[in-house]
Amino acid sequence: QVQLVESGGGLVQAGGSLRLSCAASGLTFSNYAMGWFRQVPGKEREFVGSINWSGDSTSYADSVEGRFTISRVNAENLVYLQMNSLKPEDSAVYYCAATSSFDNSASARQYVYWGQGTQVAVSS
Repeated sequence: QVQLVESGGGLVQAGGSLRLSCAASGLTFSNYAMGWFRQVPGKEREFVGSINWSGDSTSYADSVEGRFTISRVNAENLVYLQMNSLKPEDSAVYYCAATSSFDNSASARQYVYWGQGTQVAVSS
């Protein structure tokens, strides 16, 4: 079956960096655009960014544009979220997801597979 497993979360001070990884299995990875979302308790899941099937097109939420970078290595079934200049408001559970479209999307409804999430906490 399809599995998406995130890793790399943790506690970091404001201004610091983290790199999240998402390892995919059970699917033809290069057929899927990938996205990152985040969620805090009591709020809806929020789009962070996405990357198309080949990695040459990315899209980001305004709140992370210029600080976060998504990349992927299709040969290794991996997608990354590099997070720099972290702020306390970036604290959340971060999820990677796969959409059956080749093109990236900001809509959670487009994503068919989801990971279990990894916690990111940014202290002030």
